[in-house]
Amino acid sequence: MKTALIIGAGLGGLCTALRLTQKGYKVKIIEKNPTIGGRLNILQDKGYSFDVGPSFYSMSYEFDELFNSVGVKNPLQIEKLDPIYQVYFRNRKEPFKIYTDIDKLAQEFAFEPRFKEKIQHYLNKASQFFHDTENAIVKKNFNSIPHYLLGMTKVPLKHIPYLLKSMWKVLDKTFEHEETKVIFSLVAFFLGSTPFETPSIYALLNYTELKHDGYWAVKGGMYSIVREIQKLLEQRGVEFITGAEIISYENGTPNKISAFLDHHGNKYTADVFVVNSDAAAFRGKVLKKTKYNEQKLDKLEWTLSPFTIYLGVRKKLKNLIHHNYFLGDNFKEYANKIFKSIIAPEKPYYYVNVTSKSDPTTAPEGCENVFILCPVPDLRYKKDWNDTQEFALNIIQDLQERIEDNLLNYIDTMHIMNPIDWQNKFNLYRGSGLGLSHGMLQVGGFRPKNYDEDYKNVFYVGASTTPGTGLPMVVISSRLVTERIEQANF
Repeated sequence: MKTALIIGAGLGGLCTALRLTQKGYKVKIIEKNPTIGGRLNILQDKGYSFDVGPSFYSMSYEFDELFNSVGVKNPLQIEKLDPIYQVYFRNRKEPFKIYTDIDKLAQEFAFEPRFKEKIQHYLNKASQFFHDTENAIVKKNFNSIPHYLLGMTKVPLKHIPYLLKSMWKVLDKTFEHEETKVIFSLVAFFLGSTPFETPSIYALLNYTELKHDGYWAVKGGMYSIVREIQKLLEQRGVEFITGAEIISYENGTPNKISAFLDHHGNKYTADVFVVNSDAAAFRGKVLKKTKYNEQKLDKLEWTLSPFTIYLGVRKKLKNLIHHNYFLGDNFKEYANKIFKSIIAPEKPYYYVNVTSKSDPTTAPEGCENVFILCPVPDLRYKKDWNDTQEFALNIIQDLQERIEDNLLNYIDTMHIMNPIDWQNKFNLYRGSGLGLSHGMLQVGGFRPKNYDEDYKNVFYVGASTTPGTGLPMVVISSRLVTERIEQANF
């Protein structure tokens, strides 16, 4: 029986472990933190449960594929969200509700001339790109940049102009009103970027959220995904080791690693090693590859850092649903400054998730669990977070003013994580929340490969390798890396 060591128990590592057990591997998983799940984690306090990171997912069929691939019925209990989210602007009291029903959506955007015609045209183009690339590019391994570029030639030529335009440029050409453009550009923030930096091809995310599959909440919170996979892994004899961080390695032969060592000095051997840590940063920090040293990593494009607040509130809150965005009235100026600012934004844009609105089991009766995420510059730019408490209070005060409801006097529990906390807890390079960004030179064959360039028994899985960030992409990543392992000769 071949053995595999998974380094990191994030979603990518867990899914890969599950697939490898189906292939007959004896698997061991080592995790730095006391709990598994990586950013897909849980915070519990005083009867409140919070999703630490992801709070919904799309492309639900990828989880069906995962469980089906190992001969198990999908155990996740999910609920489709509709409206999928609502958006507040600072200069507008009532939010825009974003429905998957195009007729209901058109009523929200009645001020936009010919909205229904425009949105259907926009989504049809996004749909065509999605389906023309899903199997040809997204769900496929590439051995080199030329191999990837050859694969791109199979994508219809009509899509090429959209590879060269920003998402904002296409939205600006499609719609007239600023609010419309801003709202449909918010998917860029799911990639940790802005619509002025994100290629227009990622309009496909608008298609996945509005027409293709929508957004889904998981009963019991997102950590239920981790729990269900863990149950299956334990049934299959997978060993979990927590509280151990991998810091170095030993060579077996010139092109193979024989063992990895943790910070306690323990040694872990295996036939195959799968790294579920940042695929670029791990190569530099642990494997000491000069191509991935700090100077070179800092020159790459990274996603924004998360600043997160977790509030247990002992009352029901009005004017909030499961997903909510709170924006200002200076979108372009804000987006252009946020990446490289050395100070926290004075009037921040932020996202608010209230799981208890769709799943009352995540908070005590009559209470709400409020998760706030504000994208901020990574630690290359804003290094000092001594203003953490002040910034958190600023966001909470802004939120309670805009929903016209008192939060501060009803807080049972509050936890805050700034970019330094995220960096230290999850080994996120410079605190970048989603790893490398998705510019055209950092996607597909240009992204860090899911196999090591020097060691033929070392592989990578997760958001910072192919195909990219987001829970369904990570599930696909586990399938692609398993294919790599099955095809490898070591």
